[in-house]
Amino acid sequence: MANLTSESPLYNHSLPKIEDWLRKNGCEQNSKELNCWYIKKSNWEAEIILEIEELVVTYLKAGADGSDIKRAFRYSLSRQDIQNAVFSGP
Repeated sequence: MANLTSESPLYNHSLPKIEDWLRKNGCEQNSKELNCWYIKKSNWEAEIILEIEELVVTYLKAGADGSDIKRAFRYSLSRQDIQNAVFSGP
């Protein structure tokens, strides 16, 4: 595979590379559902699910009324764009 950068679409990265990227950003993998990840920051927490065609983020109790906020990011976006969107919080 060619040299991948943070500007490469996420679908060009292998699953182990994506998993390493999630870990480096503070995510923990669910031991029973391996496509599910969890992250907790000081002011928000989220569940990240690696779906077939997109990465789905659910920010838990992040809405003004305490509801969850769900966002989906296609794997065709660059790793950097997804990182900026997901890890900046809801």
